[in-house]
Amino acid sequence: MKIVVSNKFKRSFRKFTRRNTKLQIKIEEVIGRLSEDVFDSSLGTHKLEGKLAELLACSCGYDCRIVFAIETDKETKEKVIVLLDVGTDDEVY
Repeated sequence: MKIVVSNKFKRSFRKFTRRNTKLQIKIEEVIGRLSEDVFDSSLGTHKLEGKLAELLACSCGYDCRIVFAIETDKETKEKVIVLLDVGTDDEVY
């Protein structure tokens, strides 16, 4: 599946990896696996609840989560993964 990166994700990624430089490679690996199989068991993909209902999250380490949505591209009509946020549980939920 194609990955689309939101501006908020880009900002969060820069901020988060500045504090945790080792996580940058891990996050990039997880994004690669997301594009191959969004429900790969190693990702721990799960639906969110409450104000983030309709969104999904996956794990990229002990205290690192990626929040994303699966949407349909308006032009190609294909499903895409839209990366929305990355950070610790407290930062993204």
